[in-house]
Amino acid sequence: MDLTDLALAARISAIVTVHDATHLKDADAAGVAPGYARFYVEGDVDALIAGAGGIPATVSWVADVPMTAANRLPKLKKQKLILLARAVPQKPGTLQLIAKTAQLPWSPELEQRLRTILSDANAASAPPVVTGIGHAFHVAGSIPGEGETQIFLKTADSRPVSINVQRHPGEDPRWTVSLGEIVDDAAAAPKRDTLLWYRLACALPATLPADSVADQAPDDAQAAQADYKTVLDGLGSCGRSTAANGRPG
Repeated sequence: MDLTDLALAARISAIVTVHDATHLKDADAAGVAPGYARFYVEGDVDALIAGAGGIPATVSWVADVPMTAANRLPKLKKQKLILLARAVPQKPGTLQLIAKTAQLPWSPELEQRLRTILSDANAASAPPVVTGIGHAFHVAGSIPGEGETQIFLKTADSRPVSINVQRHPGEDPRWTVSLGEIVDDAAAAPKRDTLLWYRLACALPATLPADSVADQAPDDAQAAQADYKTVLDGLGSCGRSTAANGRPG
């Protein structure tokens, strides 16, 4: 899972330093994937990035961790980690990782990226969750090579989001995203790793659905598809190992 997926799914995001790690075996390690080892880990909380109600100063959790390149048990003690987890009911201080990849080696860069994701997601101006594509249409310009495509997106809360692609002869195509009813001429393409970028890169399908351009002339529908590919190329991979949108992750 991508960091943004993990951050948005977690109830608790914390930085911890491991003070003890016990290798679990036999029945306690049932279902561990090849190349991994299961540990019961205890650590001291250095910082709580997100978590309603807080957590104790010392926490414990179970983690499946990759073996070293030499196929030896990894050394977890004294490691500084980022945990993306949920609290275990009726067990104060016990956490459950939301995914096998939800225990991450801490770095200042990763911490800052996580804080930015959570800050953006909780802002009043946070972009909505994109669920699909509505109508798309292309209008050719007055000279060859000139044209404009507008693509209207479907969102979980019905807030408007649209993509605008403009082409002019002798120039690279320019595409922007508008969050609102009116297309914003001053808008820009989202920067990589921002929440808006994630909402688009990890949700948009590999091609425009046929019904989104069903009312377009064949040449206009083809131009809209080409402009849509420009958008996908500009977004790049969303970083997931498996993409739910049909595009390579």
